[in-house]
Amino acid sequence: MNYQLELDKIINKIQATSADKAPRLLIHSCCGPCSSYVLEYLSNYFDITIFYYNPNIFPEEEYNRRAKEQEDLIKTMSLKNPVSFVQGIYEPKKYYDLVRGHENDPEGGERCFLCYRMRLEEAAKMAKKGGYDYFTTTLTISPHKNADKLNEIGEEVGGLYETAFLPSDFKKRNGYKRSIELSKEYDLYRQDYCGCVYSRRTL
Repeated sequence: MNYQLELDKIINKIQATSADKAPRLLIHSCCGPCSSYVLEYLSNYFDITIFYYNPNIFPEEEYNRRAKEQEDLIKTMSLKNPVSFVQGIYEPKKYYDLVRGHENDPEGGERCFLCYRMRLEEAAKMAKKGGYDYFTTTLTISPHKNADKLNEIGEEVGGLYETAFLPSDFKKRNGYKRSIELSKEYDLYRQDYCGCVYSRRTL
């Protein structure tokens, strides 16, 4: 499936309705650089809340650095519709318990899929609780992430929590390239590993 075309259809429908208020979108974000293009793009159509929930990130100092970078970027960028920031609970034990037995999986394998699900499920819960119209994730902007799997999990957990998942493949249409440009423009810290201790050891 072409997830960018699916997103286009939803955006076209939003524009056709000419609603007075933009629909509310909860975006799970892994970091500021990955969110930069997504915010620039989607803030034209949605009232956005960035949800920073990443118990996988190691060490805690790295987690805090990425959280601050994300919050600072939101304050700095000039965006059409308002963007707010919510930081989730940092609960690394939950992540380690979840991936026990998968420590030696290759990057991009089952361990990563479990991590995708953990974060997307928490986003779906929050979207349901907060009455958002949609939820999604910035993770599909990375060329190292499996967009098909992310969309599959997003649809599944959206169904479980009765909240709509916004399909995406943000790397399309030079989205990843634009995120690099924006990172330079806003002098963002671009980390050299995904976030977890297992991705760090492969450096």
